[in-house]
Amino acid sequence: MKKKRKDQTNPITFGATIYRHHRRLHRHLFQLVSVFSACLLLFLVAFSLLAPSPVIHHHHSNINGDVERESYSDQKTAFHVPTSGVSLGRDIWSSVGSELYYGCSNGARNFMTSDMKTNPSRHLVIATSGGLNQQRTGITDAVVAAYILNATLVVPKLDQKSFWHDSSNFAEIFDVDRFISFLSKDVHIIKELPLKGGKVLTPHSMRVPRKCTPKCYLNRVLPVLNKRHVVQLSKFDYRLSNKLSKHLQKLRCRVNYHALKFTDSILEMGEKLVERMRKKSNHFIALHLRYEPDMLAFSGCDFGGGDKEKEELGLIRKRWKSLHCHVTDISVLGYVMQVSNPDKVRRNGRCPLTPGEVGLMLRALGFGSDVHLYVASGEVYGGEETLAPLKELFPNFHTKETIASKNELAPFTSFSSRMAALDFIVCDESDVFVTNNNGNMARILAGRRRYFGHKPTIRPNAKKLYKLFMNRYNMTWEDFAAKVRTHQIGFMGEPKEIKPGKGEFHENPEACICDASDKNPNEISPQNQSHSHKMDNNNNNDNSYIKENKDSDDVTDEQISEDEQFGFDYMDNETALGGKRQPNATDFETTAMNKSEQPELEELFSD
Repeated sequence: MKKKRKDQTNPITFGATIYRHHRRLHRHLFQLVSVFSACLLLFLVAFSLLAPSPVIHHHHSNINGDVERESYSDQKTAFHVPTSGVSLGRDIWSSVGSELYYGCSNGARNFMTSDMKTNPSRHLVIATSGGLNQQRTGITDAVVAAYILNATLVVPKLDQKSFWHDSSNFAEIFDVDRFISFLSKDVHIIKELPLKGGKVLTPHSMRVPRKCTPKCYLNRVLPVLNKRHVVQLSKFDYRLSNKLSKHLQKLRCRVNYHALKFTDSILEMGEKLVERMRKKSNHFIALHLRYEPDMLAFSGCDFGGGDKEKEELGLIRKRWKSLHCHVTDISVLGYVMQVSNPDKVRRNGRCPLTPGEVGLMLRALGFGSDVHLYVASGEVYGGEETLAPLKELFPNFHTKETIASKNELAPFTSFSSRMAALDFIVCDESDVFVTNNNGNMARILAGRRRYFGHKPTIRPNAKKLYKLFMNRYNMTWEDFAAKVRTHQIGFMGEPKEIKPGKGEFHENPEACICDASDKNPNEISPQNQSHSHKMDNNNNNDNSYIKENKDSDDVTDEQISEDEQFGFDYMDNETALGGKRQPNATDFETTAMNKSEQPELEELFSD
């Protein structure tokens, strides 16, 4: 017994015993871990085979602005984005009933000709403002203003100092000779001011309020014009009321849709781009994406980029002198608009859709992955990463840079307005035009496409679509697509989708669209207008059109609701940023005119 007890207390024997127990325990533990790992591996393999694979990914931001990588397919639902469009039982490339309507902008027979009404001692000079399409609205309204004032119009000056920094003059973008000759029966137009005593007449510069009515022009401008003989109206954009007589609205249409024609070099290049798109497919969509940094900065929206996005867009806001330096405050002509709640701004439909959201909307409307997409856009915020979801949905993705060589585009690349004109031509000629904001290009093209046959023009119903995009993972794709189609009713460029008398004129030229069933046999094409009514005394003609249309011209801008100015439920990214109603331009025009010239934000992002 003593020997046995001694052996057990021997340190060497005791250590060997502990080591043998440790090895047995380690072996059993290793076997247990191996069995567990094998089971886990088998489970993962089975899960990967049974679980749905993601179709497309998208950056989605939560309330705090944190970025989450999410899939357009979700394991909990059957939200699988199909590659093909769903058949809707009708032609998705045309508007229903479009064949019943046509543009009709010829002048009435009692619409006085320029040779009978122009006062030779009155010359009107117009200095337009902003980018290409904003200037186009100014040129259009300049002709009507000259008609109202019975004045000779000097070919308008284009803005060469704005945000766009384009040195082009009128004749380098538009066919100036056509402009003058086409409108010769309406308004006398000259290229330059005449000489007096060997010197060029010096114009008196002034401004008029936005949405200025014909009475406004007669009261404000005419007395100065009679005294000074030459008046220049500066910052001339949206300086004419939407509420005009039918005859003056038709004059607007003659200018915008017939007299304003791009130069031959721009037209030829634009048509080449259209032809190349046609060779790729019988039909194509043109998308004005408008997802550039300046647009996103101005919108005050949160696009899921977290602190990096806030910092980058905040720096852009700081560069605008008329803006506060705080990211959460935006000042327009002295008015501060709070954008400290980006989620609320989006809920109110004031944010452009992301490229991925645009793609989802188009797929839900029936356009499959085989559709060719032409994207008119400048620098896209976030670059290729931002465009990836859209390109995955529509791999046939094109821009003017991808379908034309650098040499072909060389004459245009240094001029933003000429590059914009190329995109304008392709968007105008496209089978379907999609706009992602309601700026100048979107409005003008929407109106033009209505005038020339109501070609489909899709504008996202951002307010309603926002809720769908936020909740899409809680529904099937079929439910999502059906809701998209329902929400887009009235936003597709169909005839009569805007209530009569509503909407902004440039996107809904109602006065210039006729019903084929009511076609007037005496209708004359704009190119061959006939004006038979004549008056002998030029100086008594200033109020003639007001006498013909008292009701129309008696309406003041204060009586016109914001809804009437910008369209029913139409967002206006140029003046409204938040959910609350913002003051319209006329509300603060007087204050703004008395202040020093401030860069107006419309010039920065509305084209």
